[in-house]
Amino acid sequence: MALKEKHLADGEEIQMDLRSHWKALVLPLLLLVVLIAIVGATAALTQDTDWGTWAVAVVAVIAVVLAVIGTLIPVWRWNSSRYVFTNRRVSYRHGLLTKKGRDIPLYRINDVAIEKGPIDRVLGCGTLVISDATDKAGMELTDVPDVETVQVTLQNLLFQHDDGSDDGEHPPTEPQRPRGF
Repeated sequence: MALKEKHLADGEEIQMDLRSHWKALVLPLLLLVVLIAIVGATAALTQDTDWGTWAVAVVAVIAVVLAVIGTLIPVWRWNSSRYVFTNRRVSYRHGLLTKKGRDIPLYRINDVAIEKGPIDRVLGCGTLVISDATDKAGMELTDVPDVETVQVTLQNLLFQHDDGSDDGEHPPTEPQRPRGF
């Protein structure tokens, strides 16, 4: 559910369109492997019994339900969440049935920070925390792949039209020193 061309303002261009890091899929896929192994082990252990077919059927039904809850829904959630950076805004879109989104215009951003835990450092991802000049809490984008590069790109977008002055004023000059000092 990323931003499409029809959702962009005149002159707005997509600079980056990202999903969260693949590490979000590790536990759901590990659960799927474990569930398949349990069904296989149940089939192997009960193959010579009268109730073996029923046991495998019950375990398989439970495994399918757990796979939908623990694997399919997290993968769907991962696939439907996007971080989009344009030359005018940062956009976060997510949601399975109800689509939600939040945009922060670049001119409102007053702080960009990153957070990386030990596993994030190894995998090359992290959390990007964007604070803006509003009463709402900032935007926290978790598991951003290559978060340092994303932060640098965002900083470049923030300052591409900055001439160093505040509110269109000329940059401050060095204060005049009194003579004799």
